[in-house]
Amino acid sequence: MNTVIFLILGIPLIEIYLFIKVGSEIGALNTILLILTTAVVGIWYARYEGFNTLRSGMSQLVKNELPLYEIVSGAAIAFAALLLIIPGFATDILGILLILPLTRKMILSKYSKKFSSKKSTKDKNKNYIEGEFEDIEDKDGK
Repeated sequence: MNTVIFLILGIPLIEIYLFIKVGSEIGALNTILLILTTAVVGIWYARYEGFNTLRSGMSQLVKNELPLYEIVSGAAIAFAALLLIIPGFATDILGILLILPLTRKMILSKYSKKFSSKKSTKDKNKNYIEGEFEDIEDKDGK
């Protein structure tokens, strides 16, 4: 809960600070144009990467494989597009990092290792009994 409150209060404060710093260096109008430009270009590139991910996912389905990376990558691209729409420099930097394929792959692989190691330790702790069975019916049909 404290993390959510920190994010709700911290992100706007960081963005306001960066607006003031960048605005004092390049001017208010240039700052506004820069924010609008990053939003438009970011949304266009997110659309492009989204179609590439969709195409890759369809090819995985044709091969009869589960497109797990493409699903997660598509969600990351959608989140990156949302971050680019939100006005601000910090959210734009994070959105750009999530939209670029190389950094997205690095970020997703870092978090996927966390989840896969948790899953594998859970499976190792379970005891399984393997066996075979047959239905045995009486000759009387009972």
